[in-house]
Amino acid sequence: MRTAETIPEALRAPAAAALAWINEEQRRRFELTGLVDVEDVNVAEPFEMGLVLCDGEVCAREQVRVVPKGEAYDFELVHQAAPEIPPLLDPPAGIRANWLQSQLEKHEFVLLLFYRGLW
Repeated sequence: MRTAETIPEALRAPAAAALAWINEEQRRRFELTGLVDVEDVNVAEPFEMGLVLCDGEVCAREQVRVVPKGEAYDFELVHQAAPEIPPLLDPPAGIRANWLQSQLEKHEFVLLLFYRGLW
């Protein structure tokens, strides 16, 4: 996965435009933290890319189809059956606390590992 700091120059404009489009469509304030599925992309033709987006503690992955239109782009969300990285990377509020409490009732301690919203 390419992090926001390592996005290739050719993908920076479409990634930034896709981020702005998603934020407008979903009325969110996501920040782009990485890209997935962008190997061997020709930005002059329609292509897909996965955006890893974070808004505070909640992170999500959105797969977007990008269609170049001159200097601009058109976008549409691509729905995947079983993505490698789940679309919602953080559990809904309350689930983590309930799960943790049930595990602590079964064990002496629990080790949690968090990585970019996955747990």
